Amino acid sequence: MDTTRGDISNPPADHNPARNVDHHLFLECVHCGLCTATCPTFTELGDENDGPRGRIQLMRMVAENQSPLTDRMRRHLELCLDCRACETACPSGVEYGRLIEPFRVAVHETEQQAKVEQQFDWFREIVLYRLFPYAERLRAVLAPVRMAQRLGLWAAAERIGLLRLAPGRMGRMVRLLPPPVRQGPRLPRFLPAVGRKRAVVGFFVGCVADVMFRHTHWATLRVLQQNGCDVFIPEGQGCCGAVHLHAGSSRKAREMADANLVAFELDRCDAIVVNHAGCGAMMKEYGVHWHDGLQPHREKFAAKVMDVHEFLDDLGLLCPPGRIEEVATYHDACHLGHAQEVTEAPRNLLGTIPGLTLRDLPETEICCGSAGTYNLNEAAMADRLAQRKLDNIVATGANLVLAANAGCLLQIGREVRRRKLPLRVMHPMDLLDLSYRGECLV
Repeated sequence: MDTTRGDISNPPADHNPARNVDHHLFLECVHCGLCTATCPTFTELGDENDGPRGRIQLMRMVAENQSPLTDRMRRHLELCLDCRACETACPSGVEYGRLIEPFRVAVHETEQQAKVEQQFDWFREIVLYRLFPYAERLRAVLAPVRMAQRLGLWAAAERIGLLRLAPGRMGRMVRLLPPPVRQGPRLPRFLPAVGRKRAVVGFFVGCVADVMFRHTHWATLRVLQQNGCDVFIPEGQGCCGAVHLHAGSSRKAREMADANLVAFELDRCDAIVVNHAGCGAMMKEYGVHWHDGLQPHREKFAAKVMDVHEFLDDLGLLCPPGRIEEVATYHDACHLGHAQEVTEAPRNLLGTIPGLTLRDLPETEICCGSAGTYNLNEAAMADRLAQRKLDNIVATGANLVLAANAGCLLQIGREVRRRKLPLRVMHPMDLLDLSYRGECLV
């Protein structure tokens, strides 16, 4: 195991990055290695330190004060996508997310408390913390870009290579932007069920999802209405907190989570429905991340959260009538398939669409490389995984790729555009909505 010393000295016990990790979670790992075959970084690099059991051992060594957290050890931990594929594969039920996430948060907090000298990371502090989680700010910043896209200037700049001149993470973010789609108006506060009312739900809007995929929100709302749901979209809700938590800012993530607790009236709805996997996984774990006086309410809130596919499958989908004669493949978003263990429900819903042929995607359990903001911070590995994912998609012969997470849609869409492939990338709700409305892909 790699324990070469780096610049980070051995911290005092109260600054140990593993101080908030339940030590019993380390002991659940029996080092059988069954997780390694599903780990994207181990699969690509073949380094034990870049696999789940290796990373668990590194964190355990720090927790037990066998070694300080060195720069090389930290690098192995940073390269983890937190895709949770290892949890699905683990026969012992190791909750890897409850190890890596608090550890990373504590590393960030430890550096702040110990006043470790660091270069100001403008991208994290401004773009990740102050832009991404706020839909209106992000929408305002993107307004000139959307105008350039509609005028054809953006496509021209992409063709002649101007976009490649944008440096580093900013350049990668620019290239992730999808082509403009008619987004539709602002979401209303309430939409009534169509036909017999079967359920009452609250709908979670989010931040990036609303800016990039408001059309998918509208599609989701229409599908819920067609299935007899009264839908409330409460004011006061915002980002789920995942952007901040995964970047190491637990305090701000908790503030955002608590704002959502206030926004939703839990006794008024049967479920809080989410249509993007990363948000749903985060919200289902509100009761896990923080332990204070609000924990019981967070746990009650989390118990109400359901992915839209999970909810509709449980409710019993009213089969859509419109035929869609397409060949599709479905990519399991990591935070839906692994973190939430929702795998069959999306396939069940898609199987009701008349005319649709759904083909299995090889290595569907392997991350596409998006992983929140991982594709911005870890360019090389993210690109390798995106290329691997597209190779598998192409192998299916499908002309339509479906995924239920904003990050996956952006990541796969970018790789499709880069290769100039004749593939459509969509959310399953968009396709279901077309079938209910009797429309075809154009």
